[in-house]
Amino acid sequence: MRNILIFGAGKSSTVLIQYLLTLAEKENFTVTVADENENLVKSKLKDFPHGRAASFNILSHETRNDFIRRSDLVISLLPPSLHPLIAKDCLHHAKHLITASYVDEEMKKMDTEAKRLGLLFLCEAGLDPGIDHMSAMQLIHRIRAEGGQITSFKSHCGGLVAPESDDNPWHYKISWNPRNIVLAGIHGARYLENQQIKTLRYEELFENYAQNSLNLPETSVLSWYPNRDSLPYVSLYGLEPIDTFVRTTLRHPHFMYGWKHIVKWKLTDETATYETDNKTLHELFQEHLKRQGIAEIYFDKRDEYIPEETQPSKNESVEIKEILRKQLEFLGFYDKVTKVNKGQCSAADILQFALEKKLTLKPDDKDMIVMAHEVEFDINNTAKRLISYLIVKGENALRTAMAKTVGLPMGISARLILNGHIRCKGVQIPVLPEIYEPVLAGLAEHNILFKEKDISP
Repeated sequence: MRNILIFGAGKSSTVLIQYLLTLAEKENFTVTVADENENLVKSKLKDFPHGRAASFNILSHETRNDFIRRSDLVISLLPPSLHPLIAKDCLHHAKHLITASYVDEEMKKMDTEAKRLGLLFLCEAGLDPGIDHMSAMQLIHRIRAEGGQITSFKSHCGGLVAPESDDNPWHYKISWNPRNIVLAGIHGARYLENQQIKTLRYEELFENYAQNSLNLPETSVLSWYPNRDSLPYVSLYGLEPIDTFVRTTLRHPHFMYGWKHIVKWKLTDETATYETDNKTLHELFQEHLKRQGIAEIYFDKRDEYIPEETQPSKNESVEIKEILRKQLEFLGFYDKVTKVNKGQCSAADILQFALEKKLTLKPDDKDMIVMAHEVEFDINNTAKRLISYLIVKGENALRTAMAKTVGLPMGISARLILNGHIRCKGVQIPVLPEIYEPVLAGLAEHNILFKEKDISP
């Protein structure tokens, strides 16, 4: 019997694990899930007969290697920094590997050896990156097959809260790793616009949210900011030459407005430390703002502290100023009850604590994934525009849309690899028809599929 080994039992693992376990008997494999939190693993495996729980420190070389040696394929849901560790062991024991994380330089160096051993290291195989690559390439290949020349390609994706569960001024709730939310965009962004390379610093990413809008038939208007370095994907997608190319993250416009201030006040900083024991969120936020040179200027009508720099510029409306005040209040800027009690923490640690306290999905809350590709192309001397989009809602705080769209493409890929339907080797991302066609077909069986709308002028 074949064995699939999954490292990590966090937020994104639920649907992946259950998908594979429901197929285990028919497909003749077992599913071993390894995580330091044994109770968490057991809660994900439930009573499935082909599930195996393992609890150990991933840094334990001997134990980790023993589990990898006894597997046929490994799926890593661990932090990206740990993927090379797993990948080297997979090379040593000649095992296939799947991750949902971006390919880094260390992983790229393993391509030759993986090919020599007949192995596939499939990376960027989740949602974003993952389904975005697959759906983009399917669309690009189809337009080109019809004779189209693509001039602009904007690829958007966001993990949001479903409208029926949207009950806070941030219009957001956590459905994935909260640390990634805190640090999203911290390295800035680079993309192509009208044949010009644009480079934005972290502090600039959220400035143009009002102009950077996306209006889909089935959602409210969303805003986007450029995501990481888009330029390498121009050649990966085979789009050279092209005028405009950008990959983005979607958020509600109010979120973008509030987060612009969070970044401005350096609340995502990981360097400065604060003693948090026996201190409230209000005290710690105030301490941080004072370190930034922001003094107490006035008090609002409820006698609560508002620093001068929390006020938007004078040319912004009273309504948008009130939105920011509500966001700060909701996040805990005035919370004189909740104590952090986590010893020495950075501003980012304190912010993460606040997010996990204030923006957590309730048990019956639903999250929502929105992905969209805006494409402009010329065909038969006619300029065309279309939008291809995907909207997926979660069922509850456990079976989230995020867990579905990250986990299912990885699970489907694992089954296809083990059954010999995906045969390419080396370090790959899912831009080849051999990968994306069967995976997208498998996702469609779970009602994860794209719609298209012609938006030509």
